[in-house]
Amino acid sequence: MRSSLLLLIGLACAPALWAAPTAQVSEPVGGWRYHGLLDRSENPQVAYPTPPIDRGIQRNRTMIQGQLKALGHMRPPHSLAVNGNPLNLYTDDQGRFARPYAFGAGSNSVEVISAEGQSLKRVQFYEANNLRTPAKIRLVLGWDDPKAELDLHIVTPDGQHAFWARPALSNGGGLDPDGVDGPGPEMFTMTAPLHGTYLVYVNYWGNYGDGGYNFEETSNQNEVITSQITLVLNENTVDEKRETFIVPLRAIGDLLLVKTFNY
Repeated sequence: MRSSLLLLIGLACAPALWAAPTAQVSEPVGGWRYHGLLDRSENPQVAYPTPPIDRGIQRNRTMIQGQLKALGHMRPPHSLAVNGNPLNLYTDDQGRFARPYAFGAGSNSVEVISAEGQSLKRVQFYEANNLRTPAKIRLVLGWDDPKAELDLHIVTPDGQHAFWARPALSNGGGLDPDGVDGPGPEMFTMTAPLHGTYLVYVNYWGNYGDGGYNFEETSNQNEVITSQITLVLNENTVDEKRETFIVPLRAIGDLLLVKTFNY
């Protein structure tokens, strides 16, 4: 009798113990929007987890905000797919997340995907402000170790070099955002690209923890860091082209040429 009662109690509690994770996206909202119609310049713009520095070139961006729930004690990284660009999604202790993104005019989408590949929440909206020029070149870097710090390095056809110490270039390109809190994302964007050859590098710069930056080989989480670099040309148009590269990094100081392409 006692064992039967315990079994019934266990079955009653099972839905709570095994509740599937859920996600909510509070910003952006679905439907029609016109960026700049409302003055939100005084609204706080805080990312979760909060990066110590944001050197991104664009200051008029949209914060993608939301919360993951019912994650339990094990929190494998979920993904945030923005216009199809996959980004590792890490949260604060309450499951909240906020990431900046510069959306262009036209149709845009944000989707939260579980670690198992299940779509938890998808938001579709139309940006009606035609001054919001979409990126003609977008490079997105993410990686799977929250205690490692990786950097994008982009050399443009005129010889300029975009990286953490020079995030904004005079030709209009630059890092946006420049993620310095691991595991990214870092992005490079250009809305009016120069014609010519571009070089794309990824660098394992160092590690990042509670005490700040360090260069101790064993202070990161993974023995081999898996980085993912996505190249998107003519984003959100009928001419969009997309390539994704998986690059393993093992030692601090590694600098690898990922891609050479012409525009």
